[in-house]
Amino acid sequence: MAAKKNPAAPAVLSPRALGRATLERQLLLRRTAMSAKDAVGHLVGLQAQNTKPPYYQLFARLDGFGPAELAGLMESREVVRIVTMRSTIHLHTAADALTLRPLVQAARDRELKTFRKGLVGVDLDRLGALGRELVEERPRTPKEIREALLAQWPDADPPALGVAARCLLPLVQVTPRGVWGKSGRVALTTAEHWLGRPSEPVPAPDATVLRYLGAFGPASVQDMQTWAGLTRLREVFERLRPRLLTFRDENGVELFDLPEAPRPDEDTPAPPRFLPEFDNVLLGHADRTRVIPPQYRGRNGNGNQTYGTVLVDGFLAAVWRLGDGTGTGSGAGSGSGATTLTVQPLGRLSRADRDAVTEEAVRMLSTMTTAVTDANGYDIRFAMFVDFER
Repeated sequence: MAAKKNPAAPAVLSPRALGRATLERQLLLRRTAMSAKDAVGHLVGLQAQNTKPPYYQLFARLDGFGPAELAGLMESREVVRIVTMRSTIHLHTAADALTLRPLVQAARDRELKTFRKGLVGVDLDRLGALGRELVEERPRTPKEIREALLAQWPDADPPALGVAARCLLPLVQVTPRGVWGKSGRVALTTAEHWLGRPSEPVPAPDATVLRYLGAFGPASVQDMQTWAGLTRLREVFERLRPRLLTFRDENGVELFDLPEAPRPDEDTPAPPRFLPEFDNVLLGHADRTRVIPPQYRGRNGNGNQTYGTVLVDGFLAAVWRLGDGTGTGSGAGSGSGATTLTVQPLGRLSRADRDAVTEEAVRMLSTMTTAVTDANGYDIRFAMFVDFER
């Protein structure tokens, strides 16, 4: 009787191979003609703690993108800004806002427990109902929400009351906040009220796991848990295992992927890309070495401040900013007149790399700003790396 053959060991993928696969799915190896709305859906949302980064994220990925396209989607309520993954504000399609927010509710419940000392004696069911009534009567600022809730529970901690409302309710930031070229203070209402339809029941996470792999894979269970801010996803991956391929990284960590997903050769050219602060390609994995070289870990930020980043050959290679230093990568906006762009390499860039970075910078500035400093064009400077905030 012939001996039973052992299955072949999963292929080992290097950081470069993983990076190229992720960059392809993140639309960063080549710009695509995809619409802004379709791109937001494909990427399972865009990190949007600040108002301008989503515009820069889409510029880096889409052929022919202009800020007006995304601004129009916000004004027509086809995309919204809402707290979802990792307890941070993301820009989602309306459909995703109504499904992903319920999916991550367990994480919001865990977050709420950390503020329980400030909520002694507070009836959370009543708080949720009162908060919903307040923000659906008209959009309210966070200060207005806290003050109204404090009137009901004067012994509670005001910040904890605000966090409780954010955790219990699917609050969206209403426009004009987040619309390119406009300004507006943070004002909140529920996703259901803003979008005119109810949230979906809490979905099974299987479909979101598959979407995550389509945008960030190949990836480990821990990678997705880091991206989503969720726990206990191992059983979901095991349930999906028959439908997935498996690999290993160079540390032996098991990685899952969609069979039909692209995995380009690791030598596939990766042109320079300017990314704003908090781009999910830099945050979507527990092990970020596929995009951030180990020697540059932590160099794209200072404390809670994260800088705009420049990818060269698919990896973090520099940080950047616009304007006079009052903002980071996406700190300047339409109509600001600020066209000085400072690039600070984290290591040596070849002449060819500097030329390619400059070319991409001009392309970005021509779309994302409105003024030119002089007849010679934009003022693009390379400077020694020093933390911008120091």
